[in-house]
Amino acid sequence: MNLKRLFLKALAIVGVATAAPAAAEPILLDAGSVGESFTITFDGFVDGGPSIDGLGSELTLTLTGIENGVYTFDYTMTNTGADGDGIGSRVSGFAFNTDPDIDSATSTGAYRYTNTDSNYPNGIGTVDVCFQARRTGSCAGGGSGGVFDGDSGSGTLSLDFGGTAPASLTLDDFFVRYQSVTGVDGVGSASGRQTSTSGGTTSGTDVPEPGMMLLFGLAVLGLAIGTRRRRPLAAAPVRLAYA
Repeated sequence: MNLKRLFLKALAIVGVATAAPAAAEPILLDAGSVGESFTITFDGFVDGGPSIDGLGSELTLTLTGIENGVYTFDYTMTNTGADGDGIGSRVSGFAFNTDPDIDSATSTGAYRYTNTDSNYPNGIGTVDVCFQARRTGSCAGGGSGGVFDGDSGSGTLSLDFGGTAPASLTLDDFFVRYQSVTGVDGVGSASGRQTSTSGGTTSGTDVPEPGMMLLFGLAVLGLAIGTRRRRPLAAAPVRLAYA
C-alpha cells in the first residue's frame, strides 16, 4: 500500500472522529438499581436535521421501587435553554422505548398524561411511551403546559408490566418535544434526541470519545509515514575462507 493511500485512510478516520458525537447508552435496570438516578441530555432538531443552537433539555430519572409488576420513578425535566439568548421554547413532553414492552403507564406532576405506541414527530416514528403536559391523545403534543427556558417540572411515573415485573428492564431511545419555539426562522416546534446518559448502570459498551478517535487517526498516519521511510538493511556479503 503506497503512502498516499495510507494518508487518505488516516484522514478518513480523523474525519469520522471529528464529525460523529459519542453515542448515548441505554439504561439498564434491575432490583439492585432502586435508588439510582440517571440523567439524559437532549438537543433540538427538526426533521432529522442538525442540532439547533439554543434548544436543549435534561431529564433525570430515579428508580424508586419495583413491586407488583410495576417499575416506579421520580422524574425532573429541565429546559436548559438560556434566557436572553433570543431563542425560547417549551418542553411539552418526553418519550422513550422499553425492553420488554410495557402493558401501560401512568404519571403525575408536570407531565401527567401518557400515551403508548404513538407516533413522535420529526421523523422519529413510533415510541413505546410518552409523557405529556396536556392531554392531546398523541405524542405530537399541542395545547399548553410544560417547562420554559430555565424552568423545571417534576413528578412520578410508573411502568406497568401486567402483574409480573421483569427481572431487568432497558430504557432507550429517549426524545423530547419542544413547542412555542421562538427566535429560530421557520421553526415553531421541534423534537430533541438523547445525546448523553450519565449515572447508574448503562449498557457497559464503551463508546470512544471524538478526541480519542482523532488521536488514533493521527497515530495511523504517523505509523504509515514511518513505515514508508524505513528501508531494510542490506545483508552483509558472506565471504568464505579457504585453508
